[in-house]
Amino acid sequence: MSADTLVLATRNQGKLHELARILGQEIRLVGLDAFPGAPDVPETGATFEANALLKARAFAAYTELPAVADDSGLCVDALNGMPGVLSARWAGQHGDDKANLGLLLAQVTDVPDTRLGARFVCAAALVVPDDGIPREWVVTGEVKGRLIRAPRGAGGFGYDPIFQPDGFDLTTAEMTPDAKDAISHRGRAFRALAPFITGSPT
Repeated sequence: MSADTLVLATRNQGKLHELARILGQEIRLVGLDAFPGAPDVPETGATFEANALLKARAFAAYTELPAVADDSGLCVDALNGMPGVLSARWAGQHGDDKANLGLLLAQVTDVPDTRLGARFVCAAALVVPDDGIPREWVVTGEVKGRLIRAPRGAGGFGYDPIFQPDGFDLTTAEMTPDAKDAISHRGRAFRALAPFITGSPT
C-alpha cells in the first residue's frame, strides 16, 4: 500500500508521536483533530481486535483515507484477564486514570505478590478504502510483567505507574519514551503493522 496521508484514530498526541517515530518520514500522519466533525465510535467489541477494527473502519469510511486504530488494555492474571477491554472505564467513567488505577489496586489487595502477573495487550488495525471494498489488517502486540502495590513514575498514562515489565526494575511510567516504545505493547503492534502501511510487508 502507498498513501500520502494516514489517519490515526485518536486525539492523543502521544500516540501520534509514537506512530510517527515508528513510520519515519515517508507517511503524513494526522489525528482526529484534523477532522473536527469526526464521530465518536463506541468501543462495543468484546475483544481488542474487534474494537480496533470498529474504529478503523469508521474513520476510513468517514475520511475516505487509510485509517489506523488501536485498542489496548491491561489483563491481570488474578482477575481472569480483566480489566481487559474495559481498562479505560474500569471505575465507571472513561479515561479517569486515577480512579481506574485506584480501583484495580484495591481489587488485588489480598492477592499475594506471586500472583500479580499481568500483561499489556494492544490490537492495531489498518483499513484502506479500495473502490468500496476496504482492505483490512489486524495485528497484536503484548508485553508481560507484574503489578506493583503503589504507583511509581510520572510518565506514560493509564496503568503505567503500577506495571513493571519482565526484566526491568522500572515501571513503564518511569521509562523514557524511547525505552518504553522499544518494549511496549503498542510499540510492538504498531511496528508489526508498519510494513502493511508502507507497502513492504515481510
